[in-house]
Amino acid sequence: MRFKNVCIESLTVALPDEVVTSAAIEAELHPLYERLKLPVGRLELMTGIRERRMWPVGTRPSAASAAAGKAVLAQSTLKAAQVELFIHAAVSRDMLEPATASFAHREIGLPASAQIFDLSNACLGFLNSITVAAAMIESGQIKCAMIVAGEHGRPLVDQTLRTLCEQPLSRNAIKPFFANLTIGSGAVGAIVCHTDLASAGHRLFGAVARAATEHSALCQGDTHGAEALVMQTDSEHLLVAGVTLAQSTWADFSRITGFNAENTDRFICHQVGSVHRRKLYETLGLDLAKDFSTFETLGNMGSVSLPATLAIAAQQGRVKQGDRVSLLGIGSGLNSLMLGLEW
Repeated sequence: MRFKNVCIESLTVALPDEVVTSAAIEAELHPLYERLKLPVGRLELMTGIRERRMWPVGTRPSAASAAAGKAVLAQSTLKAAQVELFIHAAVSRDMLEPATASFAHREIGLPASAQIFDLSNACLGFLNSITVAAAMIESGQIKCAMIVAGEHGRPLVDQTLRTLCEQPLSRNAIKPFFANLTIGSGAVGAIVCHTDLASAGHRLFGAVARAATEHSALCQGDTHGAEALVMQTDSEHLLVAGVTLAQSTWADFSRITGFNAENTDRFICHQVGSVHRRKLYETLGLDLAKDFSTFETLGNMGSVSLPATLAIAAQQGRVKQGDRVSLLGIGSGLNSLMLGLEW
């Protein structure tokens, strides 16, 4: 996918106020740790995640998405009336029907003329939505889109804690639940438009997507009754398969877009944890000094993680005007999607 006339005009993040530390999570797991003789501090030690944020109990994903949508409009030079496409791109959804986008669309106050829908693809939903919007802009169907994602990780973390505390699981049996404890909450919003509308926008050059669906069973999540979620992950095999897929995707991405290890000023990858980041950069032969991460304080926020990290990097001056930025997306399925931007 190559783009000539598309830019990200504005990008912003909305975060919950409540901070949940890894130490607090382990305190709730004290009976489990004692029974299995697990060392305290292993959660942060193994992942590099000190804390994450959580929305209040009962928060709807649409409300989180709407908060990000309102924030990005406040930052944008464009108006709500100019939005012709609106996508809710999170894993989290209010319900099966109607689309969560419909609730967020109403709360933000977007026009009735905007086409709206949900687009969900694990941790890649937001990046997928950028490419969908970009293709529609490039083809002349629309000129302006808003993309939002609001991830609500509390139901998954709470259900995981109940499972680990109530069931007599062995050391091996708790492994598929470990990744759940890295999950955090947050929201992000972007305005994607034709370059005619935003002379100062951040230009999108291209994207490459690759799939390895033979690994679709390595990470699976579902609902678990009212206000509860479950997920089980084969973390060790997922790491190996994900990095292998990323390696082939990066090779094609570099060849097709011209973005490579030398001319990229900043890399932003999906925020899983320290082990995944180190293995990814070693395998792809990328300079870790060019990385910017947020997993240490925000955990894994699903579809929100990568774009929110980009937004925070820009806020902190770690991504500057004119920088070439490679976005390295990997999500369960397995899927990989990489985008090239000039900030």
